[in-house]
Amino acid sequence: MQEIRFIEAKQLKEKPDFKNLGFGNYYTDYMFVMDYSEEKGWYDPRIEPYGPIMMEPASMVLHYGQTTFEGLKAYYGVDGDIRLFRPEKNMARLNESNKRVCIPEFDGDLVIEGIKKLVNIEKEWIPREEGTSLYIRPFVIATDVHVGVHPSKTYKFMVILSPVGAYYKEGINPVKIYVEDDYVRAVKGGLGYAKTAANYAASLKSQIVAEEKGYTQVLWLDGVERKYIEEVGTMNVMFVIDGEVVTPELNGSILAGITRMSTIELLRDAGYKVTERKVSIQEVFDAYENGKLDEAFGTGTAAVISPIGVLEWNGKKITINDGKIGPVSQKVYDTITGIQSGKLEDKFGWITKA
Repeated sequence: MQEIRFIEAKQLKEKPDFKNLGFGNYYTDYMFVMDYSEEKGWYDPRIEPYGPIMMEPASMVLHYGQTTFEGLKAYYGVDGDIRLFRPEKNMARLNESNKRVCIPEFDGDLVIEGIKKLVNIEKEWIPREEGTSLYIRPFVIATDVHVGVHPSKTYKFMVILSPVGAYYKEGINPVKIYVEDDYVRAVKGGLGYAKTAANYAASLKSQIVAEEKGYTQVLWLDGVERKYIEEVGTMNVMFVIDGEVVTPELNGSILAGITRMSTIELLRDAGYKVTERKVSIQEVFDAYENGKLDEAFGTGTAAVISPIGVLEWNGKKITINDGKIGPVSQKVYDTITGIQSGKLEDKFGWITKA
């Protein structure tokens, strides 16, 4: 494994108020960086002071969007150790995203080692307040200076850190979701399963419309028939229908969420029936009408679990579980956050100590 250099900063920042962080507002003193060329492969992994990226206006990422990213978190456990949640899954998914947009694969073990070193250097930036964490954002950008539609031959891999609070202002309280039936985000064969910038740019217009209507997020339908549920803008989605947990199957246009995977594994371990299949928006609304829609919730790194209290589709609005968090949502949230914090046994082997 390559040696990771450390370049010390001349001056450190003043830390923010950890009781009022918001999400994505503050960044630590250092970042992990490595570069790629066809001759060297991925080389010169290093931890250096956080700062602006010097790049030319003709850098290919600015014109053709050849970039990928990931999101994970670091936490202080009750034992005082710094903990990462399934980082190897994030590295594997980032490499899958890279394949889709022709970015060379990297050594996931090397990057995890870099993240561990970076997080330990920045351990004073990890907040300890309830519901807070240190958000970790790895990303890759194409750096060739050329205007022409083809893959870049050079890249930069970076990891930045941000102390964060709850992603949604509602926290663990149920959110309001607007079902989009006009615009589409992704189709099978496109970028939907990859964490690429373009994938998220496609969601912005609908997100603005939803916010103007008083909703927190958008629930996307499939791009062909416009009737099958895919995912929320920042989360995978699950429904508890007549006691069974149902979630849209991975079909090439849905992100394979790490929290989604973990939720399915722990619920099945706890004896719940969990089914991955096509789920139509009509089925969900029919289940509500028949009194069988027990819960709905999103899963994702940023919020962990976010119960859905209100859904609006085609002019009709439903309130789920009286707008309260349900027992399945609560169990998943308590179990995952308990494992992350060390309050519960990690019987799945999900935690990596930094």
